[in-house]
Amino acid sequence: MQILVILSALTPLQLTLLAGSVLFLFALGPFILGAVLIHERQVGIVVKKFSARSLAPGRFIALEGEAGYQAETLAPGLHFGYWRWQYRIRKVSVTVVPQGEIALVLAADGVAIPSERILGKVVACDNFQDARKFLTQGGEKGRQLGILTAGTYRLNTALFSVMTAVDAVKHGMMPEQFQVFRVESDKVGIATTLDGKPIDAGEIAGPSIPGHDNFQNAQAFLESGGRRGLQEQIVLSGSWNLNPWFVQVEQVPMVQIPIGYVGVVISFVGAAHVDVSGVEFKHGDLVNTGHKGVWVTPLYPGKHPLNTRVMKVELVPTTNIVLNWASRTEAHHYDEKLSSITVRSQDGFGFNLDVSQIIHVGALDAPKVISRVGSMQNLVDHVLQPIVGNYFRNSAQDYTVLDFLSARSHRQTEAAEHIRAAIGAYDVQAIDTLIGDINPPGELMQTQTDRKIAEEQRKTYEVQRAAQEQRQQLVRQTSLADIQQQVVGAEQGVNIAELKANASVKQATGEAESPACARWVKPRRFAPPARPKPRLTMPAWPRWAPPATPPCN
Repeated sequence: MQILVILSALTPLQLTLLAGSVLFLFALGPFILGAVLIHERQVGIVVKKFSARSLAPGRFIALEGEAGYQAETLAPGLHFGYWRWQYRIRKVSVTVVPQGEIALVLAADGVAIPSERILGKVVACDNFQDARKFLTQGGEKGRQLGILTAGTYRLNTALFSVMTAVDAVKHGMMPEQFQVFRVESDKVGIATTLDGKPIDAGEIAGPSIPGHDNFQNAQAFLESGGRRGLQEQIVLSGSWNLNPWFVQVEQVPMVQIPIGYVGVVISFVGAAHVDVSGVEFKHGDLVNTGHKGVWVTPLYPGKHPLNTRVMKVELVPTTNIVLNWASRTEAHHYDEKLSSITVRSQDGFGFNLDVSQIIHVGALDAPKVISRVGSMQNLVDHVLQPIVGNYFRNSAQDYTVLDFLSARSHRQTEAAEHIRAAIGAYDVQAIDTLIGDINPPGELMQTQTDRKIAEEQRKTYEVQRAAQEQRQQLVRQTSLADIQQQVVGAEQGVNIAELKANASVKQATGEAESPACARWVKPRRFAPPARPKPRLTMPAWPRWAPPATPPCN
């Protein structure tokens, strides 16, 4: 308002002179005053056309007023003293890095990168916005370890070239390399660094280095002795600002241990190998977690973030495992190479034997088993197959084929006891041994079949004969039951006749002892008993005759 009041108080001539002065300043100001106007989204790159001093050999940016590109840039605003006859001001846009992306920086000036490294070290220079600090504090020319994250930067583009996703193809890169690296929630990132000291002899990966924030602070990684190449340390899930010139990350799934299994870790990297298995365990060795070797502590069911490039996880079932020496195969496929066992009996017959072996490996015994044999498949192929197969081949020579057929349960019990003791030395529990199909020679089985049929027929005939004899006995008993009443009547008639005969004898005896003059009385004749039915065979009754006694006078 005050300016308007002042302007309104001026005469037309004064207003004309004022406007002319302003136009003169705008037109001749750059020439007379060296004025330069930099807008808010611009950066002024200063080029000094000539100077009493020239740049040192190998330098590109002037620090002491030499001719050429100057280290300082012009910020937004009006600047004086940059006469056109001595300076050329190049106005460039600010550098913008979009959200979710990074930018790579290439320095055109600085100290040469040492031969053992490929990237320039990080220098405290306000994210490359202070070119003087970069050059005076030992910044190195070439590709830089430091990166630009999302934001707006005022850079001296004469010193720093910035690569973004927009011009990635022009620089021989892919736009995806400029994205903020994201590791999914169920995966881990396996890192391979491209700069640092060489990996120590005898190692396959660089050791874990603390303090570099998952490879985001590349300078801290190198200063702590980080090695180039495959790394032990993994990148966990999340978003990370990683320099693709420094590190490459491959995403792999986490190690998943299913229910009913444990995972035995075989580490190829880590601390020095120190055996903790004890003196009694002589067929392998175990180490604590983090050391090189077979870890004594298994992984239990779940998901585990492990570097599968430097570690191997062997799954060991903790449920009962059925192995078939037969034509069938279980779902675990450990027994797909097993087949029926061919044995030869004591009587010289060869035959095939199907066997099923049930085993169990405890969770705490799993590392011992893997330390001994390397894997579950090796346990089956190199331990169980020879133990079970040789036992049946050897034991079959003590028995005939018919012993296996007739005393199969005994052979099974003997086999279970022997195999349990044999595989127990390998920290494996034998739950049971089962003999399946026995396939003896066909001619022997035909003979046995004929003999069995004959024996069964003989038994059938004996049973039939016994049935006939029992039937005859039944008929006989039935007939006797039918004539039992007649037999009883006949027996009673015999008893009565005997009693009457005895009475007659006693009577005759009495008369014979009486006086001779006694009148003789002719004895009464008894009628014989009724004859029985023709079916009964009864003795004929004797005809009765009177006693021979003299008559009385």
